[in-house]
Amino acid sequence: MSLFTATTSRQINTGLTILRLVIGAIFIAHGGQKLFVYGFAGITAAFGQMGVPMPELMGPFVALLELLGGLALIAGLLTRLVSLGLASTMVVAILLVHLKGGFFNPGGIEFPLSLLGSTLLLAITGAGAWSVDNLIAGRRREPAVDTESVRLRRAA
Repeated sequence: MSLFTATTSRQINTGLTILRLVIGAIFIAHGGQKLFVYGFAGITAAFGQMGVPMPELMGPFVALLELLGGLALIAGLLTRLVSLGLASTMVVAILLVHLKGGFFNPGGIEFPLSLLGSTLLLAITGAGAWSVDNLIAGRRREPAVDTESVRLRRAA
């Protein structure tokens, strides 16, 4: 593998799958913590203290979105829609909670910003070939990059 060769569709699909698995696991952990450790009452109170509008609605919604959305990302189901929802929660988390903490962890924007970037990437690219989305669409072998035409153009 050369550092300067065109990326193959297999490499892209491997990368997207790894990204979905990791980001999905992170959101499952955070959603599960909100639901099963803090509960709806605890997360509603926390969201209220953070200044989130309509905390009694948004707290449970975000907890369920993170848990179920994380599961959906791992499966590659409704990836673009789920990723947009999760990206939106990261924008709000950055603006309402983390921005005042600066850039670096533990309280800064560093971690939610990386989740924002990852979810936006998945919203743009979709889940990749190894996903439920791809099975539903009936595209088992659609290349993300037409490497053959790239090779032919270089040879010409």
